[in-house]
Amino acid sequence: MSVQELLNCVKKDYQDILGQQLTGIYLHGSLAFGCFNTLKSDLDFIVVVQSKLSLGAKLALLHVLEKYHTMAPQKGFEMSVVLVSDCQHFCYPTPYELHFSNMWREIYLKNPLSLCAIESKRDPDLAGHFKVIKQCGIVLCGKPISEVFGEIPTHAYIQSIVNDIKDAKAMIINRPTYTILNLCRVLGYLQSGKILSKEQGAEWALSALESQWGMVIRTALNNYRSSDSEVHYSYEDAVAFCDCLLKKIRKSLELRKK
Repeated sequence: MSVQELLNCVKKDYQDILGQQLTGIYLHGSLAFGCFNTLKSDLDFIVVVQSKLSLGAKLALLHVLEKYHTMAPQKGFEMSVVLVSDCQHFCYPTPYELHFSNMWREIYLKNPLSLCAIESKRDPDLAGHFKVIKQCGIVLCGKPISEVFGEIPTHAYIQSIVNDIKDAKAMIINRPTYTILNLCRVLGYLQSGKILSKEQGAEWALSALESQWGMVIRTALNNYRSSDSEVHYSYEDAVAFCDCLLKKIRKSLELRKK
């Protein structure tokens, strides 16, 4: 089953479950940026609904993702359900009704109810996802993006992407490719104002940063694009790159405050 066929199956099931309550389903992440890699990317989408979901609806939405788990890319689905009112009148961190990703699958299998809290929770990452949707998101079904998503303040987007690298010094050891590319796109936004994918962030960094980091960045970019197993990094080079980028990011943030 192709990615588009899989998404169409999810869409049909979600439309059947939610009916008139569904405002739309919007793709973001690598699919929206045009750099999707079946072995390295997950399927990122936001489901926008008119009102709070019942427990039964939440369980049904989660069941759909589990039903298609074996047909999904290796990294699976990343899905959030949000209220249309929270898309149109943005606040940070953004409330959400339901969230699922591969990280939560083991918890779901043990106890699906644990992902279905009655009270809304908040996710700082949603500001970044909304911003990408407004720039290049894909409407899988529903209303146009311009009618659903309001303005995302710059400060909220910055907080969102900076939050994504808060554990970079630890993650550079276990997830070097993800961390290197994320650091590049965060610095890329702070210095250029451009909302970048991981791939675009690396390309920006190759032209903007000192040549000494070229090998680290190219290795990360090649690993991200490749379907082969990852090329290993020099531990010292990866850590040094991380330290350097974090310093540049802190400096850029300080300059914005002046």
